[in-house]
Amino acid sequence: MEENVHHQFMRMAISYSKSNILDGLGGPFGAVIVKNNVIIAASQNLVLSTNDPTAHAEISAIRKACQILKTYDLSSCIIYTSCEPCPMCLGAIYWARLDKIYYANTKHDAAEIGFDDHFIYEELELVKEQRQLPSEQILGDEAKVVFDLWVQSERKMHY
Repeated sequence: MEENVHHQFMRMAISYSKSNILDGLGGPFGAVIVKNNVIIAASQNLVLSTNDPTAHAEISAIRKACQILKTYDLSSCIIYTSCEPCPMCLGAIYWARLDKIYYANTKHDAAEIGFDDHFIYEELELVKEQRQLPSEQILGDEAKVVFDLWVQSERKMHY
């Protein structure tokens, strides 16, 4: 029986996550982005090697795919990730308009080894005043002028 193509791409994402550990580069996460059954980009978690807390495997793969395809719109692409995406990565996947997510480990599996994003999901449900990270709006009227300029601009592109 021929192996499922989705399994092949997922095995590659898992391979990236494994090599990341063996090479001492960072956490056990890998991602592959595919379009029309062709690999466009692949990456592992680069947080530690780049000192960038946003350099999760999915984000890094999205950045590479966008550069390669010269677009911010990855519709018609699929992402294979070794673990269910965290809230940041899930947001990026939605913004990039990927068609589908395949994942191997779950967010519960990740939590069991110390990568627990549950608190972020809980924080998002709270009103701002109850969140652990204080936030306060300032200079909203001044910033609104720029939004008005955007609305009037003939050069704007909706994305």
